[in-house]
Amino acid sequence: MSIKWESDLFFKSKKANWEQADSGITRQIVAHNQDLMVVSVKFKPGAIGRIHDHLHTQGSYVASGKFKITINGNSEILEAGDGFYVPPHAPHGAECLEEGILIDAFNPAREDFL
Repeated sequence: MSIKWESDLFFKSKKANWEQADSGITRQIVAHNQDLMVVSVKFKPGAIGRIHDHLHTQGSYVASGKFKITINGNSEILEAGDGFYVPPHAPHGAECLEEGILIDAFNPAREDFL
């Protein structure tokens, strides 16, 4: 299977499928090329994005809901309008306290998502 390394210029959420990422977690890839990826991640209450790490730099924006975000063992409760930064290789995870959506941006793109 070949990887499409560049997204379409425009993204319409209503026309795109949500793919299962984990229990209670789905995602849509909004835009990407090899250098950048933007992903919308929808969480149901109680869903857990397990602690993990990756080589990608990550910036995330809380579009809606409430989350307990843990980075390098430090935790904060974040709500709509808040955000966080994850350096490369930093262990991090998310616990959804109130149903919501995170907008994640990665550099480089997450090849494992394509």
